[in-house]
Amino acid sequence: MSNLSDIGNLMLLYINEIKPNEGTNTPKFLITATAKTLSSLGGRNWVPLIVKEIGEDRYEVIGNSFIYAVAEEAGLEKVWCIIADSSEETAKLTKVLSREETPKINLSTATRDEIKDALQYLIEKPNSVLKSVKLLVATNRIDEAPRQYWQNFEPITKLKCGITKGKKINALKEVFYLIPQPMPDVIKDPTILNTLPTAELKKMAKKRSKVGYSKKKKNDLVELLSQ
Repeated sequence: MSNLSDIGNLMLLYINEIKPNEGTNTPKFLITATAKTLSSLGGRNWVPLIVKEIGEDRYEVIGNSFIYAVAEEAGLEKVWCIIADSSEETAKLTKVLSREETPKINLSTATRDEIKDALQYLIEKPNSVLKSVKLLVATNRIDEAPRQYWQNFEPITKLKCGITKGKKINALKEVFYLIPQPMPDVIKDPTILNTLPTAELKKMAKKRSKVGYSKKKKNDLVELLSQ
């Protein structure tokens, strides 16, 4: 059984003591072909599994699941593993580092270059629903928008950057998340006001005691509140 002193160590463990967890979605051909290569070139997985301890002489894969599948296919009795701690943070980081999970960035605070790189990644993916999006147009319009206040991704659909509702807006969730800043008590910037729904604008107008707001349309409300 491992203990705290084993964390970070490279250990040779019996494969039947290791639970594969979620497994890998790698095509079967790559697993079997790699397993044959592994067997013919010494039978040692020089790229180790990353595991955490879940019981006495029991472990669970948290990273490099492809290596586990190959070792199992090759019939290895023992595999080299690095012992990690059991925290959720370590599990998430391990999946990101082993490219089993796509990292995400906070769109509320992302730099222009980060937005551009993330959009380029999505646009260039095979069969991407965003392949028709113009990278620089979308990057600039998202970067210049008041995204620090966005509660969701819907305002992007109003930027006329080629990203519309449905599959396109949902595709962004693969690489972005939002942690919005609190909305200021008084907003006069029309750029920000235009991103808000009419009902919210009317609430703001009422709070600021604006006359005749109840029958105004959105454009008129924006003009009223920007004064």
